[in-house]
Amino acid sequence: QVQLEESGGGLVQAGGSLRLSCTASESIASINVMGWYRQAPGKQRELVATITNDGTTNYAESVKGRFTLSRDGAKKTVYLQMNSLKSEDTAVYLCYCNGRGRLGPTLNYWGRGTQVTVSS
Repeated sequence: QVQLEESGGGLVQAGGSLRLSCTASESIASINVMGWYRQAPGKQRELVATITNDGTTNYAESVKGRFTLSRDGAKKTVYLQMNSLKSEDTAVYLCYCNGRGRLGPTLNYWGRGTQVTVSS
């Protein structure tokens, strides 16, 4: 059973910073893409940033220049550094992984989510 463990959410004032972390369980054998989506109340889930196994990153236009996604392949972990946070960044942030478990096919996996609240 592949699991994604998230940490780092919280409450911050506008202009502040937070760092999110997400670690995939040892049961995942290979990772193609890993990253973060977010969902605000009453809105659809949207891409924040992803990184492929060759290090290629993709960011939503709304976070470019403010957020940075990095990874530690050995630890199966991605980090989302969020700077210059705005009230519109308030959402539940969900870790995402496309990968293959040791005994299964390639699938999409999701974390439970971590709340990020930015006060103005």
